[in-house]
Formats: sequence, structure tokens, C-alpha cells
Amino acid sequence: MAIPNLKKQDIINALNFIDENGVPEHNMSTKYVLVSESGKKYPPKYVVAVAYHLANGADISTESFNSVDAKNYLESQGFTIEMKQQEKFELSITADRVESTDERFTMDNLSLGDNYKPLDVYFKRANGDIIKRAYSKGERRNSNQTMPRIACQVFEKQLVALSVEDKEGFPVCKYNPDSEVIRGIFASIDEFKKYRNTIEYLIYGYGNGRQFVIYCWNIFSTILFVQECLKRFGEPGDQFILTYREKDEKETVATETEDSVKEELVQQFNGYRNPFSAMLIESKNLIFRGAPGTGKSYLAKEIAADIISNGYFDDYTLLTDEQKKQVEFVQFHPSYDYSDFVEGLRPKLNDDGTMGFELQDGIFKKFVARARKNYEDSQKSKEIVEKEISVQESLTEFFSGVEFGVDTFKTINGNEFTITGVDDGHINISIPGNATVNRLSLNLDEVRKMLESGQKFEKIKDITTFFGKTFATQGYSYDFAIYKAIRSKKITASKAKAKQEELKKYIFIIDEINRGEISKIFGELFFAIDPGYRGKSGEIATQYSNLHSDPDEKFYIPENVYIIGTMNDIDRSVDSFDFAMRRRFRFVELRADERLEMLASLENEELEAEAIRRMTALNKEITAVEDLNENYQIGASYFLKLKTLDFDQLWTDYLQPLLQEYIQGMYDEKSLMNRFARAYGYQEPARGDSDEATQDQG
Repeated sequence: MAIPNLKKQDIINALNFIDENGVPEHNMSTKYVLVSESGKKYPPKYVVAVAYHLANGADISTESFNSVDAKNYLESQGFTIEMKQQEKFELSITADRVESTDERFTMDNLSLGDNYKPLDVYFKRANGDIIKRAYSKGERRNSNQTMPRIACQVFEKQLVALSVEDKEGFPVCKYNPDSEVIRGIFASIDEFKKYRNTIEYLIYGYGNGRQFVIYCWNIFSTILFVQECLKRFGEPGDQFILTYREKDEKETVATETEDSVKEELVQQFNGYRNPFSAMLIESKNLIFRGAPGTGKSYLAKEIAADIISNGYFDDYTLLTDEQKKQVEFVQFHPSYDYSDFVEGLRPKLNDDGTMGFELQDGIFKKFVARARKNYEDSQKSKEIVEKEISVQESLTEFFSGVEFGVDTFKTINGNEFTITGVDDGHINISIPGNATVNRLSLNLDEVRKMLESGQKFEKIKDITTFFGKTFATQGYSYDFAIYKAIRSKKITASKAKAKQEELKKYIFIIDEINRGEISKIFGELFFAIDPGYRGKSGEIATQYSNLHSDPDEKFYIPENVYIIGTMNDIDRSVDSFDFAMRRRFRFVELRADERLEMLASLENEELEAEAIRRMTALNKEITAVEDLNENYQIGASYFLKLKTLDFDQLWTDYLQPLLQEYIQGMYDEKSLMNRFARAYGYQEPARGDSDEATQDQG
């Protein structure tokens, strides 16, 4: 929203008013401050709101415009706006007290934790020894759950030794002094949900797949749990220390978005570990955008594992081979096209040695076929599934008894043919007596549907009517002959015992989605992938439908297919990203500092801390360059190379060439690179040192 038209004097009057009356706590600024000539500091959004009220006698909500709008407007009026230095606070928890360096903190309303971001947390023994969280693979650093996880880590043996009754009665949370105490340490999510149907919980794994599950929603929510652990199991003087800061506006909006999504999806899934998982479930199509190295591709696989495992883990490598069939990964590039993605003609070597072409499905269509089969099977009754299994057994038994290329069959017109092979979708036959077409590929599914129908087919016309055709196809006479042969065998299939097919979720990941020519790759799938047209309402005929065994066959994307794309904002192909595609995806920006938990895999706390320090300093210097912004910052994944490189090698071999590309053509490139190097902490070796190193290698 545009800032209302105000005079400079209106702003001055607002400052005087605030001097006399102060600023309500909920109107405090988190990012910017207006600095007066006398050095006093004021929250810009609240200044604008007060000025409007004083000038017009009406209220304007500070929620109707953002802090950047207020900043830009006040600067245009000649006022000085500075970035607010975010103050860090320290919360200490002992067995008998809870204290914070933030005077606003109170145990009366722990929901205030929603306004703060955790930075660090550790356990400090009375003797001064410090214990930090031993992070499990894939666990987020400094999340809302880190403090209670450390408590579980430190007092794991004592918690395990509690009786079932003690665990169920263990105090965990209390919103305010008058509210009911939320209790319970549970052995599984299912047990937890018998007591509290919510997705706001943490899982602490220990031993051989065992776990604790407790209620948790923000950084203050489990203070009661932590303090109870100290009372029961700790020594006098033991304490937990939490360092935190206020969330900035962007983080607050993100939290609100996540909370609304969570609320809507509570009844739809068991509870995912990653908030982006809920976003994908809601939106169907999601694109992660951001600076290079922010871990977008890594995050996409985490989400896939999270959703497919129903929130039990987010490590892709832990998925079973069967579960991995629910995930597909492809990387777009300028040469990628419709035939790679959907379907197209591919060269084929014929049996006689000549070259021909055959229609083949692309990677996305094959993937959708798996998802579609699961979706359709999940809608079938137990009786139908049992019939299908029975028919499949009959088909398997029949074809296993056929000697391919030898056994002869006859059509109703007396044409002889042999079956040369069978695959998942086709019956290949040879027709020696036919001078025009001596080879044919029949649709196996047609024969299967005829058998499953239970209908008795007496002539070709019966098949034509069954499939809703006006005229019979060439293949129907051969379908009929095979159908009669199977029926004549009087194969007795076993009475199948079937269970209802579970509806599964299928996730297709497109890396570097903007590097391909989107309209060429997707073609008519623009319509089918739209979240509003999933299922048969979005059926389309593909470009090669006239070459299908059934030209009337339609393609659709079922409800259980989800698409994740990744893209770099600074990639030159971003601007050409198709607008028709843009409106079919939900875009989520990832900042360089949002995926720092990846660095836990360095498995060296000092190395991790130094990597974060250098990355932060370098990124600050990058954004200080006029023509660069947050999209040019360096993400954490670059620093994972420290597993095999040192900091200097990372700079010379990876970061320096990238940054040189960024600033190419700018004024005084050498000076800019020197600034980047100083911020990063790189010092070019002296010439003498370089010569000596060369001599040593020789």
C-alpha cells in the first residue's frame, strides 16, 4: 500500500507526540529506526501512523504498509533512517528461576516466543562445563526445538528410567499462569496424538529407533519442561542458556504464513518436520529461488523424504528403494525439450537391422503414470482389486506357457500369427501371411480390461462396443483371438486376498527450472499442472496422441503429484521464465543465511563457527556494493567444500572466480575484489612464499 500524503510538519508533530506518550510495545521497530537531529530513535511505521492520525483525525493500521515503505517515504521527506542493530538477549533457566536480559520477558505469556528467533542454546553445569546439542543428521540448528532436545540429551537416561505414568504426567508447557499445564512424554507420534491432535511437537530419537515425543511450538514453549528436568535430575547451579533476538519483519511474515498453513493442514497429514513440506502439500507446485549455494536442491530432497516418510525423517538416503520410486529428479538445460519431458519419437533398431522410430514416454510422463496408477488403485474397492489380481495371475500363467515365435494362433478370419514377446504394456505379434504389416504391437491393457469386465465377447463388434468405438481397429481381431485362447485354457487363478491400496504422494523435482525453454518443454501441460485442474478435469490430448494405440487416450496429472522447482535469481534466464508458468507455482525465496544447519555436516564446531563468520562477513560486503544485492550472496553449500579444502583453497578455486564474474565490467574491479578478500579473511601469499612452495613441490 502507498503511504498516505503527509507534510513534513505532520512527521515532526508525530515525533513530539511520541516523545510525550512513548511507543506501545507491539509497535516497536525490528529493522529500521528514524534518528532525529538530537539523536533520538523512533519506529518508522509507528511514526507514519501517528502522523496520519494527528493530521486527519483518523487511524491507519501499521499492518497496511511495510517497514520498507515507511523507510523510503520518510527518507524522501528528508529524515534519517538507520538499520536497527538487532539486540541479542540471553535467557537463563535454573531449577528455581527463569531470567532474561530482555526486560520485556515474562512467564505470564510464553506465546511471545513467536516474536523471537533462537540463535544459540547450551547446558552449563554448576562446575562451568558446557554441553552443546549433538545434532543428528538433517536436524535444523537453533530451531524452536533445540533447547528441549538438549534437555533430552543431557537427561536421557533419567527420562528413559521414568515409569509410563511418570512420563504421561511430566509437565511440558503452560501458556500463562491461569492456563492448564500440558503434560506428557510419549513413545510415538500416534501415542502423542491420542492426547493432543496437533502437528506442533518434537521428536527426540535415542537407542534403537526409540523416541520421546513432546508438545512444542515456539522457543519459550518448553521452558516448563526444561525446568522440570533440572528440578528432578540436575545439580544445584546447573542451568540452560538460550540466546535469541527479535524476528525481523520478513521472518515474522514467514512465521505467520507457516502457522496458517499448518492450521489448515493439521487434519491432512501426520505432521511433517519441515514447514516447507506443508507449503508444498497446500500449493501442489513450489519453486525455491535464491542466491547460489543456498541449498535449494538439497532442501527439495529433504522435503521429499519428509513427506514420503510422513514426517519421520528428512534424509533422502533413508528412503527405501520402493519409496524412492515416489521421487524423480531432473535438471533442465537449454537443449531439453518436450520429447525428453513428455513424449516423443526415438530411434529404434528393428529386428531386421534397419532403423526406425517409436513413440516413447518422457521422464515426467513415466513418473505421472506411476502416480496415476497408485491414485486410481487407491480409489478401487477391495473386490475390484481382487478381480484385477486374479486376471493378472491368469495372464501370467497363460503367457508363461506360450513358446514365443513358435506357438500359432488364428484370428476369426483365419489369419495365423505368433506371439513374439510380452512386456508391461504390449503384446508383440508376428503375422507371416500379411504382406502389408507382418508385425504388430497390441495393447496388453485392452486384453486385461476385457477379462476383468467379466463380459462374454462373441465377435469383434462386441469389443468395438465395449471400448466405445465406431469402427474396429486392426488390433481388435488379434485381441479377440488371444482373449479366446486365455478363456479356453480355463485357467483357475487363485482367490486373491487383496487390501486397499494406500494413496501415496509423488514428488517431481526440477533443478534449474528456469534454464530450460519452459513453453517448449511443457507444451500443453501448462493446463494440466495447474493446481486447479488436477485430475480428469484437466485432461489433455498430448502432441503425439494420434500415434497412441488409442488415439482418444487423454493425459492428466492426478492429485497426488507435487512439483518442486529450483532457480537462481541471478541466472540470466530468469527474466525469460514463462508468465503462464509463474502463476502456476508458489515462489519461496531462500536467503543465504537461512540454511546454516547444513554446515553441521562439517562435524567440527570450530570449523563450522569460522565458516559462518566468514560467510556472514563476505555477504555483508557483497550487499554493500551498489549494483549487488542479497541475490548475489554466497550460500552455505559452498562451505561444505571445507570437508576437503581449506579456507584459502575455497576462496581461490570457487569464491573468487564467482565474485569476479559478479563484478565484471564494474568500476575498479580490483578494489572490489580486495574488499571481498578482506571481508572473507583471505590474504594473498607473498611472492617469496609462493616461490618456496613451488620449489618444495618440485
